[in-house]
Amino acid sequence: MGRKLYVGNLPYSANDAILRQKFEEVGTVDSSKVITDRETGRSKGFGFIEMSSDEEAEEAISKFHGQDFDGRAMTVSEAKPMVPNDNRGGSRGGFGGGGNRNRY
Repeated sequence: MGRKLYVGNLPYSANDAILRQKFEEVGTVDSSKVITDRETGRSKGFGFIEMSSDEEAEEAISKFHGQDFDGRAMTVSEAKPMVPNDNRGGSRGGFGGGGNRNRY
């Protein structure tokens, strides 16, 4: 079974196909995804790669971590599972302000 890798510090010109092509230098890529901004569609500068085997994933980490990619030193590591964040969205609540209210 393969491993999912985090790839950071990508050039903003990178897309899924370019990322896949780069990592195919070390083995079979099961999937590639560059994360983009929802509103602008522009790359956020990071993405994920899934290599077909653990050995290929290790080789990708050792070959590409710190390697220059269009003027940027890539960060490549094993992806960590996403942790749910209960603080997203919703009301910020509270009754802030009122510094001079009700002074006697």
